[in-house]
Amino acid sequence: MEIDREDGRTPNQLRPLACSRNILHRPHGSASWSQGDTKVLAAVYGPKPGTRKNENPEKACFEVIWKPNSGQIGKAEKEFEMILKKTIQSICVLTVNPNTTTSVIIQVVHDDGSVSFFIMLDNHVTMSCHPLAIRISSDLRDGLLPCAINAACAALVDAGIPMKHLAVAICCCLADSGYVVLDPNKLEEKKMTAFAYLVFPNTTLSVLPEVEGEPVEHGIITSVTHGVMSVDDYFLCVENGRAATASLSAFFRKNFQQSQGASSKAG
Repeated sequence: MEIDREDGRTPNQLRPLACSRNILHRPHGSASWSQGDTKVLAAVYGPKPGTRKNENPEKACFEVIWKPNSGQIGKAEKEFEMILKKTIQSICVLTVNPNTTTSVIIQVVHDDGSVSFFIMLDNHVTMSCHPLAIRISSDLRDGLLPCAINAACAALVDAGIPMKHLAVAICCCLADSGYVVLDPNKLEEKKMTAFAYLVFPNTTLSVLPEVEGEPVEHGIITSVTHGVMSVDDYFLCVENGRAATASLSAFFRKNFQQSQGASSKAG
């Protein structure tokens, strides 16, 4: 029996995607990423000389600052920062700019089109970096974490940060009926029993060699779970999520090609 979704999508169908880069003037790189009604803005500052305390000065350091659309930062946002930082460290080349810090600012955008986030991000001047598997207890809202990871990746490219490969993030969730649903909206998330937030290497743009006989595209960069699911259900989420990354990778590639074409014409 096929599961019915209120917005008419199939279980493996993603919400409409949108991405724009180089939208802010002061950051070295910036990007907005939208999936349905979820929208996130990312800004990259750096690399700048010096590393923060407890960071390795022989490698490039990254810091992530999460700005919610309202209210103060809490436990959930701190966990988001940690997951994003570990993910960024996994996909960036840390030996190219040793003893530097790059700041990645994530701003959650209001659905009503508020523009206050442009002021906060464009004026940011604060300086102060292995695959990740983690289970968290915080509430992940409306696929926000994958959207932020995709936005951060696009902003890093816009800033020219050296990267091993691009990454694509996706949310997979488990319904009461046992079906796996991809990229849920807020209404759907309330009906789900467990979630897996997965980050895969971009299969087309990866430049990493095979590791222990496995092509890099067969791996997982980050795996975050919320709720309880069986091992079989988890691997079903991985299988369906990996299959969906083809469309995400194609969207990334098309977006970057269009941006490069526009830059060439402007030059």
